[in-house]
Amino acid sequence: MKERIAVTIGDPAGVGAEVVLKALADRNVAGLADWVVIGDQMPLKAAGALMDIDPADLACEFITPAALPAGDAIEFGQLRAAYGAAAVDYVRRATLMCLSGEAAAMVTAPLNKEAVTLSGMHFTGHTEYIAELCQASESRMLLASERISTIHVTTHVPLETACQATRERVLRTIELGNEALRLMLRRNPRIGVMGLNPHAGEHGLFGHQERDVIEPAIADARARGLDCSGPLPPDTAYVRALRGEFDLIVAQYHDQGHIPMKLIDFEQTVNVSLGIPIIRTSVDHGTAFDIAGKNAADARNMKAAMRLAVRMAEGRRALAAGEAR
Repeated sequence: MKERIAVTIGDPAGVGAEVVLKALADRNVAGLADWVVIGDQMPLKAAGALMDIDPADLACEFITPAALPAGDAIEFGQLRAAYGAAAVDYVRRATLMCLSGEAAAMVTAPLNKEAVTLSGMHFTGHTEYIAELCQASESRMLLASERISTIHVTTHVPLETACQATRERVLRTIELGNEALRLMLRRNPRIGVMGLNPHAGEHGLFGHQERDVIEPAIADARARGLDCSGPLPPDTAYVRALRGEFDLIVAQYHDQGHIPMKLIDFEQTVNVSLGIPIIRTSVDHGTAFDIAGKNAADARNMKAAMRLAVRMAEGRRALAAGEAR
């Protein structure tokens, strides 16, 4: 039985429709799930014309919200309030499908935060918006690749705010990462938690957060049965992970995790939202307005996001069946 999975096309002026169509034109991806593409017809038809792909020929269902005026030509690469509003509407519809059980997971193409803001909506990001729709009090960002995964204690906040993370927040981040990796690996992951300061604080010489916050959180996680180590010096954590010591790294702030992950495997790293009751994966790149409308976008990241959504949905089903037995 294939999972039914919703896919949004993102900002109509970006590369989202292009990478979605390219991914679905790949039979190895198309056959993995019952795909439901959410987006207006104009950007899909315009993107398809660039690549000589007729959306009607693809093995998927289309939901066309009519969020854009009918007949208007798409202006690729242009910042438009209407495009930002449409992209958010696609996400809203996919999220509601997952919450109602109509879809087992959702995959999102990139939207443009500035375009959304121009539409009059206060918007900090996909993850936060989806969490709000799900009435989730907190959310986390996981970057996943075949080689290593990273979850962040904090993401889109000033660095000084990241330095004030609590023991409870670090612990909850470890727990959420553990839950997600179990869906992907079908086993308990090995988790390495990075320190915040150089050399993981050097026993208090370079900061107190390791002693006062991170070490107690790791102890709490171990007491709950999680395979958790640290605090790890940030400059060697990924070396150890890539040598096979860890499946998951816990980063304390945005760039501490994003920079190494994008160096390790930029094309195949997938963004996953955690702390919400649904499965949501996303490409880890932006709208790429500079190449939109030129048939130059690489669909490998979208394919990876779609594959991971299937993997997690199947993992959730398998774990639920095992727990029921």
